[in-house]
Amino acid sequence: MQAIVLAGGKGSRLRPITTHTPKPVVPIANRPFVLYQIELLKQADIRDITLSLSYQPQKIQDKVGDGADYDARISYVVETTPLGTAGAYKNAGFGLADSGAHGTAVVLNGDILTDVDLNDVIKFHRTNKALATIVLAAVANPAEYGLVKLGSDSRVVRFQEKPRPEEVTSNTINAGIYVLEPKVLDYIPEAEASTFEYDLFPRLVEHGQPVFGYVWPGYWRDIGAPTSYLQANLDVLAGGFRLLGKPLQTRGEKFDPDAEIDTTSAVDPTCTIKPGAQIVNSVISRNCLVEERARIENSVVRGSSRIGTAAVVRDTVVGKGCHVGRSVTVSGAVLGDKSVLTDYSRL
Repeated sequence: MQAIVLAGGKGSRLRPITTHTPKPVVPIANRPFVLYQIELLKQADIRDITLSLSYQPQKIQDKVGDGADYDARISYVVETTPLGTAGAYKNAGFGLADSGAHGTAVVLNGDILTDVDLNDVIKFHRTNKALATIVLAAVANPAEYGLVKLGSDSRVVRFQEKPRPEEVTSNTINAGIYVLEPKVLDYIPEAEASTFEYDLFPRLVEHGQPVFGYVWPGYWRDIGAPTSYLQANLDVLAGGFRLLGKPLQTRGEKFDPDAEIDTTSAVDPTCTIKPGAQIVNSVISRNCLVEERARIENSVVRGSSRIGTAAVVRDTVVGKGCHVGRSVTVSGAVLGDKSVLTDYSRL
């Protein structure tokens, strides 16, 4: 069986985090995000994985390589023009009909963090003799997503993309994870933009094809917005997300003994942490400098950033190469790469 990760988007909703870093390799708890998706697929013994790319593809290929370091076989397809989710699947789907398991493919959107049991999803797909199976998840605000209405037999009967609040009748949404048979390629136009949500799946239902919904009650998060990206990091720190486990806490040579780092935080050992610094439930990436008496709480600080003396960083994402000055207080913010907050400022 093969898998395709649709990772060609520009990550516009996640900016400024994705301005210089494509979303698949934006770090979650100091690991490139796509590694969580690779691990998810490996748990179902799926190791032939295609990444469908468009935006800054070389940065992703340089980071992930051929997958040998992760016990997987990674290949790449780069779109020259945007084709939409279904179009990207067809563009990357050459040879799927001749692959293992009769061409059945698992498809993941490139911004989904989940520990869904893919083995169970595939079993459900086969038991129902489905042409397409859509994984569904419950969310607090379904109006931001696409609702999927199921019949009593779990067969999909209707789609409702991004409904108005008064139109919401359930909280179960399309989770961006699919199991597809190669026959679905017949319903996707050649070399045209086409989406799963608006085009392919409604077309399959309209033609009476067996499309089923699998409801996943466990962890699921769309990391495509800064607040959700921050929360995904905190979820991994809290141990509420099983894939890859919590990052190991290794004390670096430049961590002062008088610095306070709680057991939840993940601080890269290349960092310099000065006396009296406090790091609470936070992720600090490579080569950062945290000055005396600075406090970082419930935050992500990306590589080569400097947090000044007595500064307070709370509920914030700090981009790469930022400078947060002396006695600055920043709360609930997102700082793009190389941002500078001058001494004593408030944000």
